[in-house]
Amino acid sequence: MIELDIPGFGKRSLRHLVLDYNGTLALDGRIQPGVFSRLSQLKSILEIHILTADTFGTVRSTFGQGGYTVHILPAGNERSAKAEYVRGLDAMSCSCMGNGNNDATMLEEAGLSIAVLQPEGVAMAALSAAHILVPGIEAGLDLLLHTARLKATLRF
Repeated sequence: MIELDIPGFGKRSLRHLVLDYNGTLALDGRIQPGVFSRLSQLKSILEIHILTADTFGTVRSTFGQGGYTVHILPAGNERSAKAEYVRGLDAMSCSCMGNGNNDATMLEEAGLSIAVLQPEGVAMAALSAAHILVPGIEAGLDLLLHTARLKATLRF
């Protein structure tokens, strides 16, 4: 668990990390460099959930083992399916990361939401819904590994 108490932002007890797959963790279905080492550190303190429509069909071979929860979304209305998943975990206990239009509601619901700018871009809806924008997945994961950075960014 990650305990946050940020002036003006509030207290959060984060138990879950919910990640979009394509465009956030992966580019063209392949994991970005440095992701696995950071996730292996984070999974000792957070439950890690990966949500995806699995456009490239690679999520199970990449994350099917190793203590990650992989949830493949049915085609159509992924936006509401992601938000419902997060609400089912207790949204305020979730840190969510994503980049797409279908991530916006999940980001809006989360106790801590991070929009991730990767080579495929970030949708304006995701950007508007997030608490923070980072220049890549590695930077987003590092915020959870070095939480003083969150305080510096989010305090009023």
